Amino acid sequence: MATKKSMWVLIGILMASAWVFGSTVQSGAETMNYKFYTYVTKSENVPVGDVDGHTVGLDVRKSFYVFENGEVATSNSVVTMDFIKNSGPFMQYLTLTFPDGSTIAYKTQGTFGGAAADLKSEILKGTGRFEGIKGTVSAKGKYLPPEKGEPGMKGYGEGTMTYTLPSK
Repeated sequence: MATKKSMWVLIGILMASAWVFGSTVQSGAETMNYKFYTYVTKSENVPVGDVDGHTVGLDVRKSFYVFENGEVATSNSVVTMDFIKNSGPFMQYLTLTFPDGSTIAYKTQGTFGGAAADLKSEILKGTGRFEGIKGTVSAKGKYLPPEKGEPGMKGYGEGTMTYTLPSK
C-alpha cells in the first residue's frame, strides 16, 4: 500500500515539475513582429543554357526593418539563386544591424515563386544585446519587377522573429 502511494506522489511531483519547468521555457521565448522593405544593390546572373530562362545568380540586398515596438534596423544580405523564369530555390544570409550596434544574423533557404516568397529562417548568432540568441524567423514578402536602371526586384513584407536569449 505504501509503495502504491509513494508511486502516486512521485508521479504527481514529476507532473508538477514538468508543468513548472515547461512553462518557464515557453515564457522565456520572445517575439518581435516587423515590416521590411528591401532592394538589390548588386546582381550577377549567368544563363545556364540547358532550358529557356534558367539562370544561376547572386544578389546583394539592403533592407530597412521597422519593429512593432518602435525599433528599427538595417540589413545587408547575400542571396544565391537557381531560377527558371524567376522562380526556384534560393539561399540567403542576412545580418540585421540595430542603431546601438547590436546584430542578429540568420540564414534563409526556400523557394521563390516569381512575385512572392514565404521565408523561414534560422537565427545563427547575435552580438551586443543579442549575444547568445537562438530562434527562428518567418516572413512573407512581395516583390516588384525592377524598373529601368535598377539591378533587381525590390520587395516588402512582414514577419515575426521568435527567439530566446541566455539569462544574464
